[in-house]
Amino acid sequence: MYVETSGDDPLLILTISGPPGSGTSTLVSKIAESRGWSSINGGDVFRDEASRRGLTVEQLSNEAKKDLDVDRALDSLLQEKMGSEDSPEIVESRLSGWWAHLNQIDCLRVWVDVTDIERARRIQTREGGEIEECLLKSQNRQRDDMERYNALYGIDLDDMTPYNLIIDADKKNEHEVFDQLDLEIRKWLDES
Repeated sequence: MYVETSGDDPLLILTISGPPGSGTSTLVSKIAESRGWSSINGGDVFRDEASRRGLTVEQLSNEAKKDLDVDRALDSLLQEKMGSEDSPEIVESRLSGWWAHLNQIDCLRVWVDVTDIERARRIQTREGGEIEECLLKSQNRQRDDMERYNALYGIDLDDMTPYNLIIDADKKNEHEVFDQLDLEIRKWLDES
């Protein structure tokens, strides 16, 4: 089920998506700060729901694996927010680009791409541990997410159709990724 927009122009300008460890959260923070824009993070929505239920994130994640309605409800909340008149300018989540595409919200939809090994390196830097363990953890999470999104919505995370900008962040630092996106945002706003 997809949310229909009200017909009024939502404020949404930008969606940012990518796999865990791709740097989307850092990128959103830098863009929001530099432009004075508001943002919402799908992970924050998930954390807030866990807190509301008196669960840890891990407990809610385990519950979501058993009960797909958990994801459906949270995804519906995010879609409603994206299509509303009080939408933030930036929405970050793994599926935000898909939601904007499917709901025909005219915005810049960005996918930040990194290889498995680079994601593992970034996760290792952030969380510690052995690189092999981080790689396996990252690959398992990606596989689980792909299976869940396919079962829930028929969405293939490898399908880049919804995105009008794919940033290869494998060999770029956070400043280079920010600079590339900032330039694209300027072009997008000039053309809109």
